[in-house]
Amino acid sequence: MEIKYATISKTGRRSNNEDCFNVLEMPEHNRFMGIVCDGMGSHSFGEVASEAVCDAISKYWQDNTDTPDSDKKVVVACKKACNAINQKSYDLSHAEMGTTMVMVSIEGDKATIAHVGDSRCYLQRQGEGLLYQTEDHVRIDFGWEVVSRCFFTYRPEVAVPDIRQFTIQKGDKMLLCSDGLYKSMAPNILQARMLDDKPLEGILEAFDLLCQKQGDDNYTAILMECV
Repeated sequence: MEIKYATISKTGRRSNNEDCFNVLEMPEHNRFMGIVCDGMGSHSFGEVASEAVCDAISKYWQDNTDTPDSDKKVVVACKKACNAINQKSYDLSHAEMGTTMVMVSIEGDKATIAHVGDSRCYLQRQGEGLLYQTEDHVRIDFGWEVVSRCFFTYRPEVAVPDIRQFTIQKGDKMLLCSDGLYKSMAPNILQARMLDDKPLEGILEAFDLLCQKQGDDNYTAILMECV
């Protein structure tokens, strides 16, 4: 399956961008992988945490192209990411830090979607609309939204991914994004813009304008289309 994609990552109204993303194109292995991580702003070094997890999972995926995608493969990659964030914490005098993660790996016509936290994946199909949306790992404590699962220093028990697999087809679109993007617009607007008949870069430009007008956070997205 050939994948076209476009990306965006901006600081928004924050002082620095704590999001991190990566795309791996591996046509020689009939594979494609995208990942978005969002450092937790309520703790220090969010940008360090997001980069550590993004890099660790990306490296594991790149080093294991001969291993078929599976729940086990995602779980092992997440364990590598936990070790990476712990090492970064150790290097910074045991600083507490955390990040969310959402990823999709495409192997032939099979998409494996995994997430920890409240960064999201949307899978849409022309003529059918929304096929899948990740469910945020959040709870409400005293009126505040709290991320209940994430990659956090020395807390591997909360880095538990939800994993789903789908058979994809030509025309399908997938969006990986941090919460700064989807919280800047109504859900029906986001889904309608995803299905717009325009280049992927044009769709992200529309998202960018909405985030500039209505957002208050970093925002990052990878928009993909099966062609």
